[in-house]
Amino acid sequence: MRVSVFIEPHRGASYDDQLRFARTLEAGGFEGFLRADHYQALGADPGLPGPTDAWLTLAALARETSRIRLGTLVTSATFRLPGPLAVMVAQVDQMSGGRVELGIGAGWYEREHTSYGIPFPAVGERFDRLDEQLEVITGLWRTPVGGTYSFFGDHYRLVDAPALPKPVQQPGPPVIIGGRGPKRTPELAARYADEFNMPFKSVAETAAAYDRVVEACDRHGRTGSGRAPLVLSAGLVVAVGRTDAEVRHRAAPLHARSALPPEDPVIGSPAQLVDRIGEFAAIGTARVHLRLIDLADLDHLELIAAEVLPQLGADRRPT
Repeated sequence: MRVSVFIEPHRGASYDDQLRFARTLEAGGFEGFLRADHYQALGADPGLPGPTDAWLTLAALARETSRIRLGTLVTSATFRLPGPLAVMVAQVDQMSGGRVELGIGAGWYEREHTSYGIPFPAVGERFDRLDEQLEVITGLWRTPVGGTYSFFGDHYRLVDAPALPKPVQQPGPPVIIGGRGPKRTPELAARYADEFNMPFKSVAETAAAYDRVVEACDRHGRTGSGRAPLVLSAGLVVAVGRTDAEVRHRAAPLHARSALPPEDPVIGSPAQLVDRIGEFAAIGTARVHLRLIDLADLDHLELIAAEVLPQLGADRRPT
């Protein structure tokens, strides 16, 4: 089982907080560090000191870590144009020596768009834009050095782009597409993704989402096409401890009001987390992203590294 950690700095974290967390995570043997891409907290708490840009943060971490994979869960397609985003991700991939992953989605949190003057089209248009962004980003990365890339869509138009710089990973950094949507999300994952992620839902709901994605892969001829199989991953909200008091302390933020939909957290002992991950493995999950809330609680991270990872045969994929 591949085990990464997912964080939400918009809840309140400076760059230095994230750096300490990433270094502890790397020392503990986790595979990756992935972070949300939001410009505003999702509840009443302002999330001081304020937002940190996902790709600026990952670029800095690329130079201050050596092994862990780095990425987003997920970049919002509304935040950046696809051409500059392809350049940005390719550069961070170079800066990290080929350790970057691009999680990307249509965007959903209207309030942060309104706050910062970012256009927020209707959901159908957001998915149309995401489709074109995926085509552009992967097309730019796959264009041979010396060639040019052009694209004429309903929302984006590129003419003779030099398609530089190139990422270290070829044909490009892994693309992660995830979400609970029953129609367009599985289709986009089948066509463009290297990994499909079901975030923070029950084992049964996750299994149903996997079935939809596998069916979409079959419809698009991906199965048996020679392309690498789609990695199936799951997000797990985690609050574990050595004592009941530790568990209650770590679970307390999960009860705060938020714009997020209902989730299925693991609250209890490290053994309970091992058991839940085993249930996900039984439905085909190859990677889990553990969402930890408090970035100052490095003991939480170290506890999981000491008492959970050794029981999973976790794949740490050194680079």
